[in-house]
Amino acid sequence: MSSSTTQWPARTAAGTAWVLGLCLIVAVLEGVDLQSTGVAAPRMAREFGLSVSQMGLAFSAGMFGLLPGAMLGGRLADLLGRKRVLLLSMIAFGVFSLLTAQVSTFPMLLAARLLTGLGLGGAMPNLIALSAEAVAPRQRNTAVSVMYCGMPLGGALAALIGVLAAGDMGWRHIFYAGGLGPLVVAPLILLWLPESAAFAAEASRTRSPDGPVPTLRVLFGEGRAAPTLQIWLSFFCTLIVLYFLLNWLPSLIVSRGLSRSQAGITQIFFNLGSVIGVLAIGMLMDRLRPTRVVTAVYAGIAISLFMLAGAGSMVWLSISVLLAGMGVVGAQSMLYALSAASYATAMRGTGVGAAVAVGRVGSIVGPLAAGQLLAGGASAATVIGASVPVTVVAAIAAMAALRRAHTQ
Repeated sequence: MSSSTTQWPARTAAGTAWVLGLCLIVAVLEGVDLQSTGVAAPRMAREFGLSVSQMGLAFSAGMFGLLPGAMLGGRLADLLGRKRVLLLSMIAFGVFSLLTAQVSTFPMLLAARLLTGLGLGGAMPNLIALSAEAVAPRQRNTAVSVMYCGMPLGGALAALIGVLAAGDMGWRHIFYAGGLGPLVVAPLILLWLPESAAFAAEASRTRSPDGPVPTLRVLFGEGRAAPTLQIWLSFFCTLIVLYFLLNWLPSLIVSRGLSRSQAGITQIFFNLGSVIGVLAIGMLMDRLRPTRVVTAVYAGIAISLFMLAGAGSMVWLSISVLLAGMGVVGAQSMLYALSAASYATAMRGTGVGAAVAVGRVGSIVGPLAAGQLLAGGASAATVIGASVPVTVVAAIAAMAALRRAHTQ
C-alpha cells in the first residue's frame, strides 16, 4: 500500500500518538513562520525605512494570503484528502518563506508574505481535521489542543531566533528557519503520516454520482447557518486580539523604553503561556462543563489585557503577557475544536477551512487597526484597552455556538 493511502488501525493508541506527533511538528513550523514578521519587525522597519502604517501592511500581507489559502485548503481536504493538501501547503509556505529572506524592497516583502500566507492558510484546516479525526469525539478538544500547542512553541522558537540573531540583518535568519523547516519535514510527512481513516471511510461510503456537496450547503444547509455564523463571529473577534498582540507586541514594548532583547523575552513568555493555556483549556473542555470553561477563558483574556495596558516594569509585562498568551491562544484552539465538532467528517475540512478563513479577516483587521490608531497618536495602553470590547463579543458568540452544539 502506498504511503499516500497508508492508514493506522482506527484510533489505536499508537496511531493516535503518531498522527498527533507529526501534526504537532508541522504546527511548530507554522508557528515559526506566522510570528516571524512580528519578531523581525523592528529591524525590518529600520532596513526598509518603514512607517508605522507600512509595518501594519507588512503584518497583514501574510494574513491576506491565509484567507483564500484556508478556504481552498479546507475544501480540497474534503475532495483530495487531508494528507495531500497538507503536503502541498507545507511546500508552498516553505519556499515563499525562503524568498522572504531574499527581498530587497517593500513591495517584494509584501508579495512574499502574501504567497507564504497561502501555504500557511491551506495547512491549518488539514491539521485540525487530522487531529480531530484521530480520536473519539469525547477527546477531540484535547487532541486539537495537543496539535495546536505547536503553534506557540513555534512562535517562541521564532522569538528565540530573533534574540540570538544579532545585528540589523539578523532578521533574515528567522525566515531561513521558517522556510527550511517545512521543506525538510515534508518528505517525512509523505512517508510516515497516515491519511485520516475516518475521512477515507466516509469518502468511500458517501461518494455521490452528483459530485461533492456545494460549499454553501455545507456551511448553511440543514440547520447549520446559525452555528456557522456564530463560530465565524467568535473567530473573527478572537483573531483580531490575537494577531494584534502577535504582530505589535514587540514594537509596543520597545516604545515603552525596553530593549529589543527584552521585547523578545516577553514574546517568549507570551508563547510559553500559550502552550500552557492551549493544553489546559483543551483538557478542561473535555472534562468540565464547556460553557463554564469558555466564560472563564474570555474573562481571563479581558483581565490580562487590562493588566498589560497598565504594566510598566519588565516583571509585570512578563506576567501580563504570559496570562494573555494563555487566554487568547487557548481560546483560538478551543474554537478550532468547536468548529471541527460542528461538521460531519465528509464536510469537516470545508467547514473548518471557512471558519479559519473568516478568522483570518480578523487577523488582517487587528494589525491594520492597531497601526492606524498608533499612527494617529494613540498610546499603547489605549490600543490594548480597545481590544477588551472585542473580546466580549467573541465570548458571547462562542457561548451561543457552544450551546447550540450541545442541544443538537
